[in-house]
Amino acid sequence: MDYSILTEVIQNFINQNITADVSKLALQKNPFPNVNWTELLQQLAAKQKAETKLPTWFQTHNIYYPSKVSVEQTSSEKTAKFKSELVSGEALIDLSGGFGVDDLYFAKQFKQVTHCEVDEQLSEIVRYNFSQLKVSNINCISGDSETTLQKLQTKFDWIYIDPSRRNETKGKVFMLKDCLPNVPEKLDFYFNFTSNIMIKTAPILDISAGLNELRNVKAIHIVALENEVKELLWIIEKDWKEKTEIVAHNLSKDKTDSFGFEWNLTVEADFGNPEQYLYEPNAAIMKSGGFDWISAKFKLKKLHPHSHLYTSESLIEFPGRVFKIDQILFYNKLDMKHLIGQKANITARNFPDSVENIRKKWKIKDGGNCYTFFTTDINNHKIVLLCSKL
Repeated sequence: MDYSILTEVIQNFINQNITADVSKLALQKNPFPNVNWTELLQQLAAKQKAETKLPTWFQTHNIYYPSKVSVEQTSSEKTAKFKSELVSGEALIDLSGGFGVDDLYFAKQFKQVTHCEVDEQLSEIVRYNFSQLKVSNINCISGDSETTLQKLQTKFDWIYIDPSRRNETKGKVFMLKDCLPNVPEKLDFYFNFTSNIMIKTAPILDISAGLNELRNVKAIHIVALENEVKELLWIIEKDWKEKTEIVAHNLSKDKTDSFGFEWNLTVEADFGNPEQYLYEPNAAIMKSGGFDWISAKFKLKKLHPHSHLYTSESLIEFPGRVFKIDQILFYNKLDMKHLIGQKANITARNFPDSVENIRKKWKIKDGGNCYTFFTTDINNHKIVLLCSKL
């Protein structure tokens, strides 16, 4: 840490330039010869990124930031708060502490939280920031997580870990066994110190692949923020032998939509032609793969086994986008002449042409109040649904 960054004059400069273009500032002469100009600008860029993602840090006086990339990669406060509400107890250890956003919220659910971070400088930054945030029940330890567990010889209610998806020898990886640490390989070791583990992984990880690598998975929580999937949370219980529950959550400004089902339990979907209303599941549900469950739970008809669009005659509340179907076109020159040169929002689902090709082919402009769905119906006809968003 460069403590000169925390002087009043430097902090005032950062706050006065919080909306400035950092790349343009970088071309100017350093007004503070005794301070590293690159480091100062990194602090400014990181704080700019924190304004909406980490408002608690942004609004707290004299916070020291790691790189802008570290801020971009850390959990948002909204997802951190959500995951903290899935767990509770006396003690939790975070084996991949990072910038400590998750731990600030875990500290509201546990009497004691241990923040373990292998990067000594980052550990120092986090320890300092927690003091600025007036948090007293988080213990920051710098060092290898496995070594730390062996030294502490403490039983924890929960272990939390976010494995690094960048392997020193393999580069960017996607299988859990290739991440650092190798959680599937170390499960028995971790169970010496806890009975409950929460693993955070990137949305790109395939659920089936993850389940093949892990065991004792009690639940998988798919967390989307404003309809963008941000993370998968794997809940592992030492002696769990029952089925795995999949729960898809979409966190929005005013509410959280959650949809759950039992993995590998087959249900039958109902199929039918488009009716009065069209339903498009949110991103978390799409990631979950519970497409037949949607039809069964909400009593909706599915347009096609691979379209993942649903319909009903009567309007219902639904975790996703809802539309009124105004017109149904067949995908041919005669019907499509109604759309040539018009303005519309286009979605293509189970359709041979991409959105880009559809726009180019039919000269459809982007935008407007018309929402079009290019898809395939239950009779394998290519159709276009012209809709109004509700």
